[in-house]
Amino acid sequence: MKAVQYREVGQPPEVVTVPDPEPGPGQVLLKVAAAGVCHSDIAVMSWPADTFPFQLPMTLGHEGAGTVAALGDGVTGIAEGDLVAVYGPQGCGRCALCMQGKENYCLRAAELDINPPGLGAPGAMAEYLLVDDARFLLPLDGLDPVKTVPLTDAGLTPYHAIKRSLPKLVPGSTAVVIGAGGLGHVAIQLLRALTPARVIALDVAEQKLELAKRVGAHETLVSDDKAADRVKELTGGRGAQAVFDFVGVQPTVTLAGAVTGVEADVAIVGVADGALPVGFGRLPYDVSVFSPYWGSRGELHEVLELARAGAVDVHVETYSLDEAPAAYERLHEGKVNGRAVIVP
Repeated sequence: MKAVQYREVGQPPEVVTVPDPEPGPGQVLLKVAAAGVCHSDIAVMSWPADTFPFQLPMTLGHEGAGTVAALGDGVTGIAEGDLVAVYGPQGCGRCALCMQGKENYCLRAAELDINPPGLGAPGAMAEYLLVDDARFLLPLDGLDPVKTVPLTDAGLTPYHAIKRSLPKLVPGSTAVVIGAGGLGHVAIQLLRALTPARVIALDVAEQKLELAKRVGAHETLVSDDKAADRVKELTGGRGAQAVFDFVGVQPTVTLAGAVTGVEADVAIVGVADGALPVGFGRLPYDVSVFSPYWGSRGELHEVLELARAGAVDVHVETYSLDEAPAAYERLHEGKVNGRAVIVP
């Protein structure tokens, strides 16, 4: 089968031919219908050789959806032909957090060398994907896999972050979204669907600000050295009650801190190397700063229900497997508006 692999540190991904996988006991084989292209992949491919944690070559793609093609021995509750989405942050299933469905925070994943598809384990950017357990598969139930596959990360990750801040996003509150790309434009829709808050979106690209406005942002601002003052003006000097930084570089993290109000939440979601100093007098009183990771299996179910209700509509650009390296180039250059999706 064809697969898109990261094969050598510092080199671009390649389209190669690898053996077709076969399901062992307890495993499920999917014929991939769609795989998302994520900035996290670019971050991983920028890590130097001396700190690179995964074995190469590695098939990319941590957002996956497809049709059940074959079942290993002992698999129940799912059938060949079922169309499913893949829950990516897979854990041991037995620790205290996994038992709550929070496999994104599995306490034993590192110890047991459990990695998500596309981030250590073979990913979905191929014709077939092997899934280790049927509990990681959620039925699409009529949802389009191409439009839905980004929700397994670009939907789940902002949903997980926003859900934590819902008590603060009351009528009269403000939420700021920094970065209106793949995750950010979904976050705007989630905020509009789940809260009465005014949503202010910031980005450096005009086309992404246009998309932000189209999907529901009340205000859009260029993310420059005047952005913090503009947010303060729009909030009457109060600042935002929740800030979601989907970029994570130092300038955006600094901006996130600058636009917060008293008792606000700051979620640093982007996987770049920005850091926000926390200490008395550095931020407004009682600000909470957190770095969420993906989301729980239950939360992915909730995100898919929002999609079925029409509350979330991901803007996608589609590419073939052979075009995947070019999709990564476009993403790196900031030319993808919304989410790039590979359709084998």
